[in-house]
Amino acid sequence: MKFLKKIRVALAILFFLPILLFFVDFTGKLPIQLHALLKFQLIPALLSLNVIMIGFLLVLSLLFGRIYCSFICPLGVFQDVVSWKSRLFKKKKKKHKFNYTKPQHLLRYSILIITILVFIAGSSFLVILLDPYSIFGRFASQLFSPLVIWANNGIASITNGMGNYTFYKVEHVRFVPVAFGISALFFVTVAIMSWFRGRLYCNSICPVGTTLGLLSRFSIFHFEINESTCTSCGKCVKNCKSECIDIKNMKVDDSRCVTCFNCVSVCKNESMKFKIRYKKPEKVVEENISKKGRRTFLLTSGALVGSLAMAKATNITGKKDSILKRKPIMPPGAQNIDHFNTHCTGCQLCVSKCPMQVLKPATLQYGISGIMQPHLQFSTHVFCTYECTICSEVCPTEALHSLKMEDKKLTQIGIAKFRKDMCVVFTDEKDCGACSEHCPTQAVHMIPYKNGLTIPEVTDDLCIGCGGCESICPVRPYQAIYVEGVTKQVFAKKPEEAKKFDKVIDDFGF
Repeated sequence: MKFLKKIRVALAILFFLPILLFFVDFTGKLPIQLHALLKFQLIPALLSLNVIMIGFLLVLSLLFGRIYCSFICPLGVFQDVVSWKSRLFKKKKKKHKFNYTKPQHLLRYSILIITILVFIAGSSFLVILLDPYSIFGRFASQLFSPLVIWANNGIASITNGMGNYTFYKVEHVRFVPVAFGISALFFVTVAIMSWFRGRLYCNSICPVGTTLGLLSRFSIFHFEINESTCTSCGKCVKNCKSECIDIKNMKVDDSRCVTCFNCVSVCKNESMKFKIRYKKPEKVVEENISKKGRRTFLLTSGALVGSLAMAKATNITGKKDSILKRKPIMPPGAQNIDHFNTHCTGCQLCVSKCPMQVLKPATLQYGISGIMQPHLQFSTHVFCTYECTICSEVCPTEALHSLKMEDKKLTQIGIAKFRKDMCVVFTDEKDCGACSEHCPTQAVHMIPYKNGLTIPEVTDDLCIGCGGCESICPVRPYQAIYVEGVTKQVFAKKPEEAKKFDKVIDDFGF
């Protein structure tokens, strides 16, 4: 049975490396089909109601326990890598450092129940914050990807100076302080926990791990210790990164075991067996949870749900300028604000894959419950490309509905708002028209003004909110034309279906 660990490690590599590379690939050379691996992640499968994948993961867990955590979950594999690396810095006598610890039932089940209650109450805040796949996605997008880009730019500086242009410099404009700070905080926390305690995050905080732990109590296969051959040498305990093997009582805590097969691989007497379960499964929640603990849980749940509800109701508007108070611009395919905020886990894959880097992690644009969910942020020459559907193609949760190219070109993610009193045609009485030239749908067009000048006008039902006009407007610091987000994305009209205007723009500047 020792070969089982090798199979597990091989499968972990086959899942982990493609997902990591897909997130950090800034060249777009990796096939877009790699996003299919993300369909295996539990939270995306649940949110997208992927019945086939949910059924597959349930069957897998009921057969083999928490094997999902062992090789499918990228954050789980990341913890294993950190734990493995930590051993290289330990003295030989301390190389195997794990010991059995009692399960933190109150903590882990409280976090799971609170997460479910908050989600039912209408907030995805805790799902976004604690979903292991999304946490790893933010590691890759906010921490690993910038390092790869900086390394690439460093190599490009050297090779370009030598006349070799195989590498080229790439500008990184995705930095958002809040998203970076949260990602860095979780990275340090999970890394420290993994360094010293292996799968401590999985077995004390992660709601996915807790859920699968409940299922694992009923799995057909589980680990058993053969008391007649076991010498209590403790090797299995010292190698158990879940710290779930109680050698004194000859028991394995199925709810915390991630089926890594480390114990099997080190047992010389083959006393650790992965076999069919015969005995009746234990109760899911131990009965000795104190009344005080229950009161603490209920009070904490109520306080958290109440605070999130208040936060969601709070309207954070910022400064008085209308461009700063605008509604957030959801990515194409979001359909409506409720659907998007409920289904998006803030994994930031779309942020990483956006070729124009126009997608940014939100801070408070959607309120506290939507923190780190993507929104469009236009800047100089940065807009939503007219012929691009990548974000909707790679989304694993169906928060972004996959769009065909002809539908994307008509999907209204926002509506341009023109502020005449700030336009250079009005303030300086000089010709411009850059916004009109960069409008792919002719929604922004020029009409007669005075002294032979023309001034922009917006046809709302033609506008798709791509931001081409805003990105090119020369007025600073706040543009004379900007895009206001919509709460429900609908199809804009085609030019021939909308009202006519005086000056026709034959082509555009994309």
